[in-house]
Amino acid sequence: MAADLNALRRIGWPFETALGDGDWGELQAVHANARPARVVEQHRSGYIVAEDIQTSYAVESLPDWQRPRLPSEQRPAVGDWLLVSGGDDTHAQAVALLPRRSTIKRSSAGKHYGQQIIAANIDIVFIVSSLDGDFNPRRIERYLLLVRGDARPVVVLTKTDIAEAREPGAVENAKAALATLEVDVCTLNATDPASVERLQRWLAPGITAVLVGSSGVGKSTLTNALTGAETMKTGAVRASDSRGRHTTTHRALIALTAGACLIDTPGMRELKPTGEEDLVEDGFADIEAIAMQCRFRDCRHMGEPGCAVQAAIDSGQLDAARFANYEKLRDEIAEAADQLALRSARAAAGSKKPPGAGKRGKRSR
Repeated sequence: MAADLNALRRIGWPFETALGDGDWGELQAVHANARPARVVEQHRSGYIVAEDIQTSYAVESLPDWQRPRLPSEQRPAVGDWLLVSGGDDTHAQAVALLPRRSTIKRSSAGKHYGQQIIAANIDIVFIVSSLDGDFNPRRIERYLLLVRGDARPVVVLTKTDIAEAREPGAVENAKAALATLEVDVCTLNATDPASVERLQRWLAPGITAVLVGSSGVGKSTLTNALTGAETMKTGAVRASDSRGRHTTTHRALIALTAGACLIDTPGMRELKPTGEEDLVEDGFADIEAIAMQCRFRDCRHMGEPGCAVQAAIDSGQLDAARFANYEKLRDEIAEAADQLALRSARAAAGSKKPPGAGKRGKRSR
């Protein structure tokens, strides 16, 4: 079955032909009888894929993806492109996972190190935060840290009408608090269709965007406004702390009428780095530049003479809370990097075991 290029581009296919460039094209050449399909839903039981905006179907997973010890980031996620063979029904089977161009990912919750892909092959990451109690610049810095590859982050501040009614000037104050991040900021009321239209500048045909943020900030409301239908359920928000229920229970890719694709995600409580992040590239270049001006190369920024960081905090050039978050993230990244290296070393050692290693022989009588 030949791939329909126009249909594929409608769901985010990034190339001018049905044969991808570079690694994608090479993998397609190996599996010449397979065709591209995009993961639109991910469930414990498997994956739902689509080749156009009107139909989707389940695919049989590769046995390798079902191995218990396979790192979760090596399994498909919503937004991934697969090569599939067979018909578009129960006989369809995935044969390969195409390389990712971009991701947003975090360390998995729990004691043991692991990575979780939130979404793959995305162009825009809408980091949604409401101004009625959820707004936290330090948390937004964490989200920015998790965006990898070519994806472009945009901070979306919702419930601006409520914030302004409570505190005139709240919107401008919030935007000022994000100024050092050098990221696009969009303010809106998710229940007002005209206000939501402001997002369309980032939603050109062929673009894939993902909505991330805490529960109750309005992600599902935004999804429903952009699709023109109640695609995602919405839930009430507690007035006491502005926290919402996890109304989105799984990640799903949705085609918008204007030609873009949107991925809605459940609210995320934990945002732990994976150990692969770079603080200079991911929003903290200003702090690194200030630290380079300290008199001593090993300055710990704890009152040493000639500390440029402390001087910047005292003068108001550097926000103390932002620097504290930088130090916290730096330590978390270093710890995660150690865990990642340990996991890689264990995997390499395991792959070098001779056949039969670790198996118990029979006792001689």
